[in-house]
Amino acid sequence: MTDTAKHTTMQGKLLCEVFKSPRKEEMYLYVDKRKGLTEVPEALLERFGKPISAMTLILTADKVLARTTGAEVMKVIEEKGFYLQMPPAKDDYLLDLYRTPTEAKY
Repeated sequence: MTDTAKHTTMQGKLLCEVFKSPRKEEMYLYVDKRKGLTEVPEALLERFGKPISAMTLILTADKVLARTTGAEVMKVIEEKGFYLQMPPAKDDYLLDLYRTPTEAKY
């Protein structure tokens, strides 16, 4: 465990910067603000697009986020150096609306 990870775990807080993807709606990248994007793999950044800073927040283990928890985000950042939040999966019935023919054929 690195000194930074120990520091983060001991205090139970993480100053986190959240970036949104210009290519994929509702895709976000969470990183330790002190390290920035240095630990994010280049291949991921290429697919993600040029990160746009969306917000900075103080994460705690008990923080509830839209699709996860502060504890989960902190754990993954500690292990990998970043947390990638993917867009929600589309429901099958919504996809069927796009597959349904819109023109009447007789």
